[in-house]
Amino acid sequence: MLERTKKPHTDDVTLCAIGPASRRADVVKALGALGFSIQEEEDAIPWREVFNTPESEMPATMLRGARYREDMTQEELAKAADIPRRHISEMENGKRPIGKQNARKLAEVLKVDYRLFL
Repeated sequence: MLERTKKPHTDDVTLCAIGPASRRADVVKALGALGFSIQEEEDAIPWREVFNTPESEMPATMLRGARYREDMTQEELAKAADIPRRHISEMENGKRPIGKQNARKLAEVLKVDYRLFL
């Protein structure tokens, strides 16, 4: 069986805020008061453009990413969600649609909104 990959520890955190531009100064001021430094990233590119993932592959990518974030194997996720491991593999590879019922089960275990998988 494959070993899990250890996640590197980091002291830095990157935040992304979405909201009205008119309140930007308030957010910068509040974060500054909490000790955050603000770095302008005018040349930032949305991740969807960088990876150019087709819309049809998004649920599979989201499932794989959410499972990785929770540091779970497919076997562990299958047991926790009561879905066969083979089906988890097929969903992650885009060979099986996730479906609303399975999306709800997976979302509960992975602590995300089920609509991410639809």
